Amino acid sequence: MKFTGKTVLITGGSRGIGRACAVQFAAQGARVAVHYHTNRGSGEETLRLMTGEGHLLVQADVAEAKAVQAMVAAVVEQFGRLDVLVNNAGIYEEHPVAEVNFDSWQASWRRILDTNLVGAANAAYCAAQHMIQQGGGHIVNVSSRGAFRGEPEAPAYGASKAGMNAMSQSLAKALAPHQISVTAVAPGWVETDMAVDYLNSPAGDAIRGQSPMGRVATPEEVAHTVAFLASAKSLFLTGAIVDVNGASYLRS
Repeated sequence: MKFTGKTVLITGGSRGIGRACAVQFAAQGARVAVHYHTNRGSGEETLRLMTGEGHLLVQADVAEAKAVQAMVAAVVEQFGRLDVLVNNAGIYEEHPVAEVNFDSWQASWRRILDTNLVGAANAAYCAAQHMIQQGGGHIVNVSSRGAFRGEPEAPAYGASKAGMNAMSQSLAKALAPHQISVTAVAPGWVETDMAVDYLNSPAGDAIRGQSPMGRVATPEEVAHTVAFLASAKSLFLTGAIVDVNGASYLRS
């Protein structure tokens, strides 16, 4: 899995899975554009952890279509091409149907879908335009086990990830003639900033116990799968949704 001479854009690259992906791709020779939304300091820390030179920090609210378009354009202007897009940016917020009022319910659905699904779709569209012109590329979408298992406290999150899976497979068919692969990675619990409060709570042992391995994934394990799917020899895996959940949820 060498990416020498390749350009990679990672949304949500300032922490967690996105940061691990940035470090992984940089170590394999890629020039990496690290996207962040509001925490520039965290994005700069990701850059400091990466090997190699010439990497780029880009800011955008992925829920805003024009911001996504400008972000992708800035990456192509800087590097001259875009070989890999990793759609990792996402938000999670609980909105249990029996507890929230209707206004809160609507607001949660709008925020989550605009960021997790529509934002990813817009990034994929913009990236695909350049990949078509250059004759190929890879789009890897970071989905979730929750798309299959269900998210009772955050149904919009589960729906956004299920939508991402369907989008990935639809785009895989649409873009295959252009030698562009589109795949998805569906992690379960991962040791990230988003999960730390849950993992350190009294429920932490039960969460780890969901996997027969007795633990949750590391961001590096997810990043390794992302890099594998984005590698040249994985082109024919287009349309695949790869579970990274330690056998905590099995489907066939």
